[in-house]
Amino acid sequence: MGLAGTKIARCLAPLGLVCVPHAATAQGANHAVGADIFFSTDTDDTQVARLAAQFDLRNDDPEHRIGLRLEKAIYDFQGLNREERDRVYLQAADVSGGWSWNVRAGTDGDTLIGSASVHDDTKFRKEFFAERDVVETPQGLSRGLYSTFVGALIDLPVDDRNIVTVLTGIQEFTGANERLHVRANYIHVLNPALGLSAQIRGRYFYSTHPREYDYYSPRWYSQLLPVLQMRRFIDGWELLGAGGVGAQRDSSSKWRRSDFAQFRIRTPAMRVWSGYGELTYSSSPSDSSAVNGSYGYFQSMIGVTRRF
Repeated sequence: MGLAGTKIARCLAPLGLVCVPHAATAQGANHAVGADIFFSTDTDDTQVARLAAQFDLRNDDPEHRIGLRLEKAIYDFQGLNREERDRVYLQAADVSGGWSWNVRAGTDGDTLIGSASVHDDTKFRKEFFAERDVVETPQGLSRGLYSTFVGALIDLPVDDRNIVTVLTGIQEFTGANERLHVRANYIHVLNPALGLSAQIRGRYFYSTHPREYDYYSPRWYSQLLPVLQMRRFIDGWELLGAGGVGAQRDSSSKWRRSDFAQFRIRTPAMRVWSGYGELTYSSSPSDSSAVNGSYGYFQSMIGVTRRF
C-alpha cells in the first residue's frame, strides 16, 4: 500500500468531506517527538514490521515541518528467512507559491529511498509524486531489488457532489521491468452531513517484462471496486470506515472476487498529544506477493506524537 495507493483512495475538499475543525493547539509548541508501528501480513506468509521514532526540529503544523526519522524494518518470509534493515530519513514539508510539498528522503545503507510529493489547492487539484523502496520479497532483499514510482494525480470535479480523480504513473524495477499504471475514482456524495459517499475505483497496470523476479508481476492486471465510505469529523477527531466488493483479473487468471475494508481514527493534529490508528484489508495482490489466485493482505498502523 504505497503512496500512490493512499492518494487515489481519499475523499476531497470539493465534496465537503475534509473540513476539519481545529482543536485547541499547543501554545508556543514548535517541536515534536513521535513513534509509530506498521505491521502487515498476507496469505503468502510474508510479514513486515516497521518500528520508527522521529524528532521534528520544526513542527508548526503538518504543512510546515522539518525533522529526522529513524526506522527499523523487519521482514519475515514464511518464518524461514528473516531480514532486518535500519533506515534513516530527513523529513520536511512547507508551502510556497500556492504549492504544498512534502519530502521524506533517506537511505537503508545501500541506496536512496523515500517519497516526495507536491500539490496545489485549485479547483482542479494537481499532484506530482515519487517514491522509491525495496521490493519486499526474498529476492528483493537478497538481491537488492528496488522499485521507483513516479506519477501525477488530478481531480476533475463535476459538481458539488461528484468528482473524478485520475492517476497515471510509471514504476521502474531493478532489472528490465517497467510498469505503466492508470487508476481512477468516481466519487458521489450520498450525504454530505454524514460524510457518506459511494465510489467506483478502477485500476490497471501493464508490465513490460512480466515475472522477472519473485514479486507479483503479470503482463497486466485490472480491478474494478465499488466502495461505500463514511468519513466523519467530531470535535476535530477523524473517523473513517470503508468497504467494498468488486472484481479483479490479470493476464493469467479469470475474473475473481476483490474485497476491501478500511477503518481509521485520527485525533486533532495540533494538540499537545495526537495520534492515529488504521486497519486495512485487501485481496488485491501487491508487489510483495508471488502467487495468483486467492490472496489476502492485512496491514495495521498506529502512531503518537508529542508537541512541545
